[in-house]
Amino acid sequence: MVKFKKTYKFAGKSSFYITLFTTGLLIVLEFLFDKVSLPVTLIFAISVAVFSFFVIQYRVEHFIYRGVKKIYDDVSILDSASLRSQAITTDMATLTKEVKKFASDKKLEIETLKVREEYRREFMGNVSHELKTPLFTVQGYIDTLIDGAVKNKELRTKYLERAQKGVERLVYIVEDLDMISRLEMGELNLEYKKFDIINLIQNVFDLLEMQADKKNIILMFDRKYRSSICVNADQEKIQQVLTNLIMNSIKYGKENGTTEITIEDLVKDKIIVRVRDNGEGIEKQNISRLFERFYRVDKSGSRDEGGSGLGLSIVKHIIERHNEKIYVESEFGKGSEFSFTLEKC
Repeated sequence: MVKFKKTYKFAGKSSFYITLFTTGLLIVLEFLFDKVSLPVTLIFAISVAVFSFFVIQYRVEHFIYRGVKKIYDDVSILDSASLRSQAITTDMATLTKEVKKFASDKKLEIETLKVREEYRREFMGNVSHELKTPLFTVQGYIDTLIDGAVKNKELRTKYLERAQKGVERLVYIVEDLDMISRLEMGELNLEYKKFDIINLIQNVFDLLEMQADKKNIILMFDRKYRSSICVNADQEKIQQVLTNLIMNSIKYGKENGTTEITIEDLVKDKIIVRVRDNGEGIEKQNISRLFERFYRVDKSGSRDEGGSGLGLSIVKHIIERHNEKIYVESEFGKGSEFSFTLEKC
C-alpha cells in the first residue's frame, strides 16, 4: 500500500476559489430575488468549502495513486521498486522536483555505467594486445625451431634468446598486472622505514645508466646535495616509482638530452621530488589519461621501447597508498616534469 505524504495546499486553495465563486453567485441571485439571508449564505459557503475541500483532496490523492504511480511503473528510467518504499507526496511541485531529481540521478548512473563499460572494453583490448605481442613472438620462434631451425646451432641460439626476451616481457606484464591489482584492492602492504632519498635516487641512476648511455642522456641532480634528506616511506616501492619515472624520461627523451632530479622542501614535514626531462613532452589532451592502465601517448612507437604500459598507473597507486600526491606538467616538444610528495623523517 502506498503511503502518502499529504499536503492540503492545493485542495485548500481550490475549495477557497470554488466557495468564493459559488457564494458570490448565490449572493447575486439573492439580490435579484430580494431574498438575502446572511445565515443561509454563511451555511452555504461553509458547506461548499468543506465539501469541495474533501472531494478535491480525495481526487488529488486518487490521481496521484492511479495516475502518477502508473507513470512511475511505466517509465523505464525510474525504479518503481525503490519508490514504493517511500512516501508519495500530493504536492505536485514537490513531486515534480522529486521525479526530476530521480531521473537525473538515474541518467548520471547510466552514463557512469557506460563510461565503466567503455573503460572495461578498452582495458580488456589493451591486455589482450599487450599479451598477444610477446606470445606470438615466442610462438613464432619456437615454431621455426621445431620446423628445422633447431639443427642450425647459430640460428637456434639466436631464436632462443629472442624467445627468452618475449617470455621476460610476458613475466614483466603479468607481475605488473598482479601488483596493480593488489594495489587497487588494498592487499599490498607498505613497509615504512626511514631512508636517505638522495642515496636511493643515486642507486636508481646507477641501475639505469646503461639505458641512458644508449641515447647519450645525462642523469643528474639539479645541484650537489651535501647532506642527506631523510624520508619515511616504503623504500622498495619508492625505488619502483623513481625507476618507472626515470625510465620513462629515458624512453621518451631526446638524444643527447638530460633527466634532472630536484628535491625541495614543500612544507614543514613534506618534500617534493621532481623528475624533469627535455624530451618529447606530452600533448595537453593526453595529460589527463596518463595514469590509466595501458594508456600510451604514442600508440605505435612506445611498444617498441618495451614496458608493460602499467608503469605510470603503478606509480600513481603507490604514491596514493602513501597518502601523498603526484603531479605532471608538460609542454609538447619541450619536455615533461613528474613530481610527487613524501613525508620527511
